[in-house]
Amino acid sequence: MLTEFILTLSNLATSLLTGITGLGGGMILLGLMPLFLPAAAIVPVHGVTQLAANASRAWFGRDALEWRYFRPFLVGSLAGIAVFGVAVHWVNLDWIPLFIGIYILLLQWAPRLIRLMQRLENFYVCGFIQTGLGLFVGAPGPLAIAMLNRRYDNKHMVVSVGALMMSVVHFAKLPVYLSLGFSFAEYGLLMAWMVAASIAGSWLGVRLRHRFPMPWLAKILPWLLTAIALKLIVTMLFF
Repeated sequence: MLTEFILTLSNLATSLLTGITGLGGGMILLGLMPLFLPAAAIVPVHGVTQLAANASRAWFGRDALEWRYFRPFLVGSLAGIAVFGVAVHWVNLDWIPLFIGIYILLLQWAPRLIRLMQRLENFYVCGFIQTGLGLFVGAPGPLAIAMLNRRYDNKHMVVSVGALMMSVVHFAKLPVYLSLGFSFAEYGLLMAWMVAASIAGSWLGVRLRHRFPMPWLAKILPWLLTAIALKLIVTMLFF
């Protein structure tokens, strides 16, 4: 029960964080999950909870939804599922925590990678890459949010449209990991608690967004994610 309690509380906090700021929560949660779950369960369980968090965030912010950029993102995502959904069958899932740790470090401290991702000013490509990466590393980074921030001045629209896009990314994990033989029922109780926490966090985040913009998060988040990533890498390689 301790594992369920910690992950549920973590999910509530990270969903609230993302509901306010639009980014960061899913990746923090993903970095914490390998400390409590088997490697093969991390991405699918994370996918279910983040699907609930993002879908509920999009619903609670539906008045700010705008579909212009979502449609090409969806087309790219479907292509990403087709390509990467086959590739993931050739990966040893025991190495997923290591992939997650390395990916988080690259996102935070590899300026060339960041500049390359920022140049992908195409939502077809963005959907393809984010959905494909999500099958391997769970949280595919803030590429869509960064692109939306350059197109919308309205923060509520950025968060709501971004949540809808991420709902597609996380939904993609369900059929892919079912095809890999993952038993979602085995983690049913944990996912039920985490889904409830995700929805509660989204509901609170949407309502607190205008009161707590949290600009300081951008300075703290890279260091927090770095600490989590190093923990994952060290644990995988030396323990």
